Amino acid sequence: MTEKTGYLHTEGDLNLSENRREWNERIHHAATKEALKADADFFLHQALSTPCLDVLASTQGVRLNNLSGETYIDFHGNNVHQLGYHNQFIIDQVKAQLDEMAFCPRRYTNLPAIYLAEKLAALTGYTLTRCLFSPGGTSAIAIALKLARIYTGKYKTIAMFDSFHGASLDSISLGGEFVFQQGLGPLMAGSIHVPPVDTYRGMWFNPKNKNGDLAYADYLEYVIEKEGDVGVLVAETIRSTTVHVPTKAYWQRVREICDKHGVLLVFDEIPIGMGRTGTMFAYQHYGVVPDILVLGKGLGAGIIPMAAVICKEELNVAAKVSLGHFTHEKSPVGSAAALAAIEFMEANSILDHVRELAVHMQNRLNDLKVRHQCIGDVRGEGLLWGIELVTDRATREKHSLLADKTLYKCLEMGLSLKVSDGNVLCLYPPLVITMAELDEALDILESALIAASQQVEVK
Repeated sequence: MTEKTGYLHTEGDLNLSENRREWNERIHHAATKEALKADADFFLHQALSTPCLDVLASTQGVRLNNLSGETYIDFHGNNVHQLGYHNQFIIDQVKAQLDEMAFCPRRYTNLPAIYLAEKLAALTGYTLTRCLFSPGGTSAIAIALKLARIYTGKYKTIAMFDSFHGASLDSISLGGEFVFQQGLGPLMAGSIHVPPVDTYRGMWFNPKNKNGDLAYADYLEYVIEKEGDVGVLVAETIRSTTVHVPTKAYWQRVREICDKHGVLLVFDEIPIGMGRTGTMFAYQHYGVVPDILVLGKGLGAGIIPMAAVICKEELNVAAKVSLGHFTHEKSPVGSAAALAAIEFMEANSILDHVRELAVHMQNRLNDLKVRHQCIGDVRGEGLLWGIELVTDRATREKHSLLADKTLYKCLEMGLSLKVSDGNVLCLYPPLVITMAELDEALDILESALIAASQQVEVK
């Protein structure tokens, strides 16, 4: 195995690369080491999060503060940090709700939950008018799958290879990431997968195809016709991990295909909804309306786990089936957090702010690409961006080692981000980040990339 190619361990498998080992060995702060050991001793170990990177003491705005007094600008945040950490306006609203009613038992409803349902319908222009809430995105996906079976009478699902729609057995069957499926035996029957749109590498079976991502739509229809009994297509409107941005023509064609074959179109916007792409919901860029929209993460404003399924009126057909029946299905506190988040966004013109910063971020990242040959592609929308690192632009070979080293250099310098698919640096800043903070983070990113490039072979 060379340092140039064949690098197997990346952030996104077991967190056990050589760079991760070196990172752990550099931690000398006694309280941090003690806490990390306790974490390792009492929590079940699992891929993607064990061992932990650091121990946080507090969070504020766009920053994470660790036990030893160091800070990171957070460009990851599991996409729940859209409106910044410790947003005082939202916290005050949640505290006020706690004083009124913290929990609503099943068989009852409450005003915050009703107001939130009404507000979400309004934000879709009343094209989606029925909803259910759940304590997390995975359970919201489960609701969508149940509803699709009931409405269509068909049990097969289609999703994209390498997609993630939750970590339960049904959602990992739907999704296409092997790291979540490995070693678990038979999964949910009827789970079909097709290639995701790859705007950088082209069509996997014909890179010279002049139809671009419409060829992916053509293949999707071919699979639907050949398989039969397909009731639902679940997809990320814009893929959050590798940040592939489909064309408007692609989603409009997919909408036509789903209508033609009686397939419900479900957009999973759990990580990218709530303003990240510069519109409240990412599908609003494309001139199409899904049958079902799934939200989560940022919906709870980084305070309360909260997710929602919002669907068209005609899908209100499951009155005799318990679609969710979750204990915290109509959480008054979660609803208050979500309402406060939406109110804060509207009062502070957050969508306008995102669109303004998106132009600046795109310009800076494109300039970075011009000056660094290891950057094969830059992709994004709003404040959702990905940088693909390659060994050679001509061959487009992934440079996973450089991505891994860049990650830890960023962490050393005070920037927290994520690597996906082995070589994509994922940049998800809070939507409230200032221009100065954004430039500070991008300066760190470039310095880290230069430092990492000096340690590995880059053409």
